[in-house]
Amino acid sequence: MSAMPAFALLAVGFVGTVVVAWLATAGVRWLLIRQSILDRPNERSSHTAPTPRGGGLALLMVVCGAWALAISWLGSAPPAFPAVMGGLVLLAVISWLDDVKGGTPVVMRLAVQAIAVALALSTFQGVGLVFQGVLPPLLDRLATAFLWLWFINLFNFMDGIDGISGVETVSLGGGLALVAWLAGLAAPHVALPALLAAAALGFLGWNWQPAKIFLGDVGSVPLGFLLGWLLLITAAQGQWLAAVLLPLYYLADATITLGRRLVRGETVWRAHRGHFYQRAVQGGASHAQVATKVLVCNGVLMGLAVAATAGFSWPAALAAVAVVAILLRHFNRGG
Repeated sequence: MSAMPAFALLAVGFVGTVVVAWLATAGVRWLLIRQSILDRPNERSSHTAPTPRGGGLALLMVVCGAWALAISWLGSAPPAFPAVMGGLVLLAVISWLDDVKGGTPVVMRLAVQAIAVALALSTFQGVGLVFQGVLPPLLDRLATAFLWLWFINLFNFMDGIDGISGVETVSLGGGLALVAWLAGLAAPHVALPALLAAAALGFLGWNWQPAKIFLGDVGSVPLGFLLGWLLLITAAQGQWLAAVLLPLYYLADATITLGRRLVRGETVWRAHRGHFYQRAVQGGASHAQVATKVLVCNGVLMGLAVAATAGFSWPAALAAVAVVAILLRHFNRGG
């Protein structure tokens, strides 16, 4: 099949996924309201009214359906796909229970995340080394597991205002698809992140300020898992710098904030309002303004990831660090 019909079919699939995700989110929102599964404001919240929590259910169902159709049509899947889907189910179940009942011990949540990551990594045979031979194979896999676990949790930590996780998912999915296409990677490396971005865009229609539904842990934790996998296999295909640049704002905000909290002796897994983007909201910026600035930053990072893919590694890396540093400083000043 020629490239043009394939591109046209992906475009149709993208638009269809956006629409289905929007409709599915509407249906899940109705069910959550009927069951009174609501996120009620407290002193650490960035919202002021009870809001349905668990919209990630809709997003995950749409993603799984769209991915199944894409893989059936393409006839192949990225490395470790079946194990990743198994891990996704584990994470969705434990996260949904926490959304509904709360109080799931941190150790249990981390244990389930570690099992999901280990399950997926056990099927990485034939996948290139994420660190491109800098580390011995065993250390490469151990470091990969650590990074994957950290990305799962940082994505969850960063889901604190309307629209921000949807913006990040759209940006990462779109950026990964573009990098994969430019780098000449196999079709599933293009289709799967593109369809994930489409599902997030449909959900974002309900989650933009003022949010009518939240992802909940059932959305943010599995999304971090899926996006972490897509980033890691992109890095293993030789596009490691692009895989670092695309999520650089999220990596920087979450990691710096965690480091500061550790230094202060705070309980790092408890909800707080110390992220840079949260300071911007506290300084008077609206959720929409902050999410839009993150989107603009991510757009620049996408362009720099493309430049890195084209061989302009050092200029792209230095420019990305500068752009993220400017945004963090702006948010820190209440922007």
